[in-house]
Amino acid sequence: MEPLAGKVALVTGGSRGIGAAIARKLAQDGADVALTYLRAERRAEAVVRDVAALGRRGLALAADSADPEAVTAAVRRTAAEFGRLDILVNNAGVFPYGSIEETSLRDVDHTLAVHVRGVYVAIRAAVPHLADGGRVISIGSCFAERVPYPGVALYAMSKSALVGLTRGLARDLGGRGITVNVVHPGSTDTDMNPADGETAEAERGHIALGRYADPAEIADTVSHLAGPGGRYITGTSISVDGGFAA
Repeated sequence: MEPLAGKVALVTGGSRGIGAAIARKLAQDGADVALTYLRAERRAEAVVRDVAALGRRGLALAADSADPEAVTAAVRRTAAEFGRLDILVNNAGVFPYGSIEETSLRDVDHTLAVHVRGVYVAIRAAVPHLADGGRVISIGSCFAERVPYPGVALYAMSKSALVGLTRGLARDLGGRGITVNVVHPGSTDTDMNPADGETAEAERGHIALGRYADPAEIADTVSHLAGPGGRYITGTSISVDGGFAA
């Protein structure tokens, strides 16, 4: 049986990496899936084709998560095209790197616009459309739990904000049975942080399991939270980091 049969999901930043894996997994489990992308239109359309190959409806929407109007429009378009919205996955992200002396206020504003304001706006836009019992899942970072080396303070700050947002919204939306959670991936083999990249060996040294995650392993946890098994999990952070924060 498909645990998400009849459900509709929106995945922000779903054209590649973890977001694409989540979109494919939700479709595999029965959901119709819309996804947003910034510039990677061909990659987004490839994910939509994969969704269609699984017998689901797919939709790619150009939307910059730093733009509140674009985020709101993407949520509304998803609900209009598919007739409902059950699952919102806030995945879109950037990775600023550098010391506080090297980081500009423009870097700060853009990072918070994508990771915090963009998530807040997406959820606010989704709430009127979410069915009772719906799911909100945000993708955080292992750096919200542990920061073992310099250069990621801004990134860690922005992802840590999702923890407070998640706890507060779990209270706000719990009366409708809507669950709100954040998943903290560790080092994951994507084009943003490849397992054979320059820093990969050093990163593996911090991971108890000694390897990078496959994006599908993050997607599995997201799909569990989106499905029947996640109906009593809310207001919490779940680390999928191979023991990075152990």
